[in-house]
Amino acid sequence: MSEVKKGSKVKVHYEGKLEDGTMFDSSKGREPLEFEAGSGMVIKGFDNAVIGMKKGEEKEFKINSKDAYGDRRDDLFREVPKEKLGDIDAKKGMVLQMQTPEGQALPVMVSEVKDKSVMIDFNHPLAGKDLVFNIKVEDIK
Repeated sequence: MSEVKKGSKVKVHYEGKLEDGTMFDSSKGREPLEFEAGSGMVIKGFDNAVIGMKKGEEKEFKINSKDAYGDRRDDLFREVPKEKLGDIDAKKGMVLQMQTPEGQALPVMVSEVKDKSVMIDFNHPLAGKDLVFNIKVEDIK
């Protein structure tokens, strides 16, 4: 039986949770996640965990924040004038969709609302968090 090696095309079903058990993502009800092992298409800890697994194998593993979405960074907070948000009535904790110069959607969170501006947190929502995954390898090519 073959096992996942760097460069293997793999399909996995997964469930991602925070350490307190809160689920943040799952492939349940969808097609399995397909990626090339070791290519950096998924977070480092996930990539490393599938190496050596066999088709049909299941496992649970923890990924430290540095191998997931990194630590929270203070330099990723920006003050934005309210008029730049258009008619959005920004509230603390609200998630907004911004767009990168390349046109990619980027979720950001309002961390503070001031009189004429808002503080926007550009950190990934899972930055600074250790993650727990349950995965099952569905296919290896």
